[in-house]
Amino acid sequence: MRIKIRRYFTTNIIIVGFLIAFLSSASIYLNWIGVNNQFVNTILGLLTLYLWLISDKRVWVWSGFFIGILWFWWMGVSFIHYEMAWAIPLVIIGVASIYASLFYLTISIVYLMEKYLKVHNLIGKAILLLLFSYLHPLGFDWFKPELIFTNSYLGIEKWQFALIIFSFTLTIYNRKLLFLLPILGAYPYSLHIQKPQINHNIKLVTTYTPVEEKWLPELKQRDINNIFINIQQAIQEKKEIVVFPESVFALYLNKNRNLISALNNYSNYITIVVGGLFYNRELPKNSTYIFKDGEYIVADKVVLVPFGEENPLPKWMGKWVNKIFFDGALDYVASKNFTDYSINGVTYRNAICFEATSEKLYKGNPKNMIVLSNNGWLIPSIEPTLQKILLQYYSKKYGTTIYHAVNMSNSYIIYNGEVIYD
Repeated sequence: MRIKIRRYFTTNIIIVGFLIAFLSSASIYLNWIGVNNQFVNTILGLLTLYLWLISDKRVWVWSGFFIGILWFWWMGVSFIHYEMAWAIPLVIIGVASIYASLFYLTISIVYLMEKYLKVHNLIGKAILLLLFSYLHPLGFDWFKPELIFTNSYLGIEKWQFALIIFSFTLTIYNRKLLFLLPILGAYPYSLHIQKPQINHNIKLVTTYTPVEEKWLPELKQRDINNIFINIQQAIQEKKEIVVFPESVFALYLNKNRNLISALNNYSNYITIVVGGLFYNRELPKNSTYIFKDGEYIVADKVVLVPFGEENPLPKWMGKWVNKIFFDGALDYVASKNFTDYSINGVTYRNAICFEATSEKLYKGNPKNMIVLSNNGWLIPSIEPTLQKILLQYYSKKYGTTIYHAVNMSNSYIIYNGEVIYD
């Protein structure tokens, strides 16, 4: 047994595993620093797939470990705001171990299929790469191999990804470059089909309120004043809709009659979409308030953030984790159904931060989506960039135009998979 374990810790195995993870995440980091070259991203993505397909089980395990680090190290950043910086390396190693275990279990099945069913491991690896986007450890679904081609010359549809993978599989198996030609069919031709026009009468408000300031009672009035200043500016600019980030009202908005009354009054001149907490029977909710024509509706979150808003662990373990890391705070409550609302004849799907990156929210192919986010918990990190790329991915896949208002990073529109800043 000791000999088998030692085989996983050779220098070459670890280096190749790291190289795969590095190449798979390189386009994310380049985007983070403002570099977005489609040719470079295409080459990086193709090299990643090639190395995955030719590598053995041990390399796959290490690639999973380093993917957990390079893609998701930012998960630990939020603990800085809890004054628990000591937990950051534990979170990083924990996430890396989860992905290493996921890769180990899945690639082991591939080699068992080869041993007992005589299915070549190349075919098994190809199928595994196609299935990874459906595997969501602890409800977290941000790892999608197709994401590497989001800002490239190749498409992100499952059939396009399959075409690329099986072209490589045939090429490696037959050792003939001719089999790479089908990759040309993965060019995203469909993206040039005309889509509905962008609504330029939407004002997306970006706020820069650090987490440490957001909940301070002495700063609450300052933040409320800024919200109304932005509403007044949007009215002067003759906008139809003004959109604020997630929980920009750091309070239970439905319990504050004065604010509700003021927002209802302004909504006779402009539709206001704003994030705030909702209180109902002692159950907290992270909600969107839509004020329109002197009235308002509340749209609740459907998909909660694992650990951040809902503990995905068994109940007894979840209580223990919440007590140690989150001061015993209660989990938020999710809505059973997503909310679509209409403004001036256009329907928008409501999404709050993490749930906009969940495939569940795109059921029915919504044409438009308004997203409210607060990235303050995860700054500084690559999280806003990865979130943006995921939204581009879904915009391309479902043809959804996304209007995204953010705290602590830039707001933007995503149209046909392309990012447009105001």
